[in-house]
Amino acid sequence: MARQITPAKRLFDIILAALLALLLAPVIVSIAIALLISQGRPVLFRSERMKTPDQPFDLWKFRTMRPAPDDGTGVSGGDKTDRITPLGHVLRRTRADELPQLYNILRGDLSLVGPRPPLRSYVERFPDLYAEVLQSRPGVTGLATLVFAQHEARLLATARTPAETDAIYVRRCIPRKARLDLIYAKRRSLLLDLRIIGQTLRLVLTR
Repeated sequence: MARQITPAKRLFDIILAALLALLLAPVIVSIAIALLISQGRPVLFRSERMKTPDQPFDLWKFRTMRPAPDDGTGVSGGDKTDRITPLGHVLRRTRADELPQLYNILRGDLSLVGPRPPLRSYVERFPDLYAEVLQSRPGVTGLATLVFAQHEARLLATARTPAETDAIYVRRCIPRKARLDLIYAKRRSLLLDLRIIGQTLRLVLTR
């Protein structure tokens, strides 16, 4: 497998993630307190994702759903909509639920920009595809996130069962996201990363 990340990109990630963590610390603490008051514990949600085809890590988010012990799937479709809390809807719309992933960046699990980290089950079902996609270190945002995330959410919102969610995600989401992730891999540069980060921030602020 090709190197996931260059030293320059890793240094850029560390510096920017540390600055964002300092600047957004009051926001992060305020969200945590609001979640604790409105939803109780746990405040954070942990999900196993894959950094490479054979290296998992724990991805952290603010919890936006009511817990369901029998929920064995990680992709959110229409079958899970009724579990999203009122505050969870706000956090998801603004992507503030992903602020804890600054910790993942500092640990080296994620980059700021790259393909979204997949679930183990999809990596095992499509090993050849993810062997290519995960040549880039997974990221908090990326080309596929900018171009396809809102359309993906609309597609998955039509699902009414976990099986429907999985079928839609496999047939209509994974191939398109992978194509965009591979385009990014061929063209990645610091300038492209800065453009993607800037466009992501613009989208977040307009929401």
